[in-house]
Amino acid sequence: MTLSRWAFLLAAVAAATILGAWGFELIGGLPPCPLCLEQRVPYYVGVPLAVLAGLLAARAPLPARLLLGLFGLAMFVTAGIAAYHAGIEWGWWTGPTDCSGAVADVKDASSLLGQLGKAQVIRCDAAAWRLFGLSLAGYNALISAGLGLAALGAASKARA
Repeated sequence: MTLSRWAFLLAAVAAATILGAWGFELIGGLPPCPLCLEQRVPYYVGVPLAVLAGLLAARAPLPARLLLGLFGLAMFVTAGIAAYHAGIEWGWWTGPTDCSGAVADVKDASSLLGQLGKAQVIRCDAAAWRLFGLSLAGYNALISAGLGLAALGAASKARA
């Protein structure tokens, strides 16, 4: 398979992954926690890199390979965040303290109580959904690590 096809395939799989996360949020009603949102950032960076690599592959294979390598690194970053998040969900380590709803300026005790009553806390340490024992963070760790390995393999070996 050519470098261009690899790049477009990897971009499509990554885009489908982030669309799946949005689907769980917007259609499935599972709001993301702060770590879930952090896992999405490398996709927002990586998908355009892979598309650009696909567009450049025929005319400029070296820059395309570099861009696909950067895509792979972005996927390894999100795999690390996802593995960290999955470990928090399994209770292997403690998570960040910011996995709670935002609290605005507090002027007195009654305004604090009113804000607490309205706050929706999205916990990083409780998996909102599991399939075969894996949470969404667990699946993201597997998918993004696979994308990263495939991208680095394609960047180094695929024919231009």
